[in-house]
Amino acid sequence: MRILLVNDDGIFAPGIRALYEVLQGVCDVIVAAPAMEQSGMAQAITVHDTIRVDDYKMSPEGLSGWKIYGTPADCVKLAVEALLDEKPDLIVSGINKGSNLGTDILYSGTVGAAMEAYIHDIPAIAVSLDAKSTIHFSQAAALIRDQIFTWFQEETHPFLYNVNFPQVLKGNMSTFVFTKLGVRKYINAFNCELDVEQHRVYQMGGEISDGENDDVTDIFAVKQGYISVTPLQLDLTSYKTLEDKLEAD
Repeated sequence: MRILLVNDDGIFAPGIRALYEVLQGVCDVIVAAPAMEQSGMAQAITVHDTIRVDDYKMSPEGLSGWKIYGTPADCVKLAVEALLDEKPDLIVSGINKGSNLGTDILYSGTVGAAMEAYIHDIPAIAVSLDAKSTIHFSQAAALIRDQIFTWFQEETHPFLYNVNFPQVLKGNMSTFVFTKLGVRKYINAFNCELDVEQHRVYQMGGEISDGENDDVTDIFAVKQGYISVTPLQLDLTSYKTLEDKLEAD
């Protein structure tokens, strides 16, 4: 089984290192990750500039992938369409430092890379770990490794899963639960300051204000200490609106 690892935290991030270390002994692992952090890039691609690609060794034993000066989606597109001799069986994006829950996935480079894989008809899993989690990257990587093989064997067609680990596992048990996307909002999202030249500048931040998310959502699940798994799709069509418009015609 050949697995391609990508992320948005950059090739030097501990999350992708942890995944590489638990997977490289049991399958063929290739890494194609950004040279620098690319958080919040969603599924952006580079269209007007060249993209530098350097060979990169994750271990002294030999070549294991590429350090790419582009976005997470660039990494997937380049690997699948230009760098690899054949498609990987699975693409895993992460492990991201910080959750990607609810509507935040629309901005996530971690999820964006997985979506790019799915466009290429390759099963993909985006994995994120709460920034304040008591779970170590190595522990999360080991847990997701076992699930990877289970899901891959169970599914008969390409799938796209968004996985989020909680701050603390409920009862110290690793329970994966399937969920739907919740709604994540922020208050005080921008802090305004003056720079050295007295220009007004804004720093994005803010406090999470989730409001009500029912017990089937990813946000609720991780708050309860479960590992959330949300199946995603690419079709954003509003079928209710389409149906109404077609009926009006």
